[in-house]
Amino acid sequence: MKYADYIEQIEIDSLWSGKKHIIWDLDRRVNILSGVNGVGKSTIINKVVKSVSMNGDVQNHLLKGVRVKTNPADATHIRFDVIRSFDRPILNAETVNKMDISLATELDWQLFKLQRKYLDYQVNMGNKIISVLQSGAPDSAEQAQQISAPKKKFQDMIDDLFKDTGKAIVRTENEIRFSQIGETLVPYQLSSGEKQMLAILLTVLVEDSLPYVLFMDEPEVSLHIDWQQRLIDLILELNPNVQIILTTHSPAVIMNGWMDHVTEVSDITS
Repeated sequence: MKYADYIEQIEIDSLWSGKKHIIWDLDRRVNILSGVNGVGKSTIINKVVKSVSMNGDVQNHLLKGVRVKTNPADATHIRFDVIRSFDRPILNAETVNKMDISLATELDWQLFKLQRKYLDYQVNMGNKIISVLQSGAPDSAEQAQQISAPKKKFQDMIDDLFKDTGKAIVRTENEIRFSQIGETLVPYQLSSGEKQMLAILLTVLVEDSLPYVLFMDEPEVSLHIDWQQRLIDLILELNPNVQIILTTHSPAVIMNGWMDHVTEVSDITS
């Protein structure tokens, strides 16, 4: 499989029943879709996500009328993730109950799955570090430190974001746990906004700095203003190779220099 670095263009023949032809030329890094309620922001994201198969196949579209132009043009797949905004009651409660874990919302379920990816990420990182140290290269210690740097950056970010409530990641644990005034917390005990930010940054981290596309549908809903302003910068700092495609209603998301990256749905509609 040949993976794309990013998406250059999205074309949708018909947004709704023969209406609204969409052509959206994308920036390599940040793309923000704006517009009034009901204009089709989430529909555009959903149609694109549904048009590629679960393994990111961009050649055999599952949804007729959606075309994704990639860079390089001959790429067959894209790596992608989707972040949605609402911390709704969990939909597959029966499955969760059988697993004997205490999850109440969709964000809890998302964080549970991300914990598994986080463990895999750490195993892969450990294997890379061992390989480098065994190579005997003069700068092997420095290389090993570079490999572990993104994980430390992620932990530092979360500690800084959560510092006002006295929460900090327990760095001796393989799974994500938090200490707060002598108590140990699991991610499912966090507030909705804390869960949302943790899910976003953890999703970015476990991609291991590879080029991939992060779709986000109104990710700011549970976040306070300061976190909204910092969101894009934090994501790009954690993985400079990510391409962000998001919808938003919040001016705060674009305050840190991203105004020029905003596209109105009406501007890409014919």
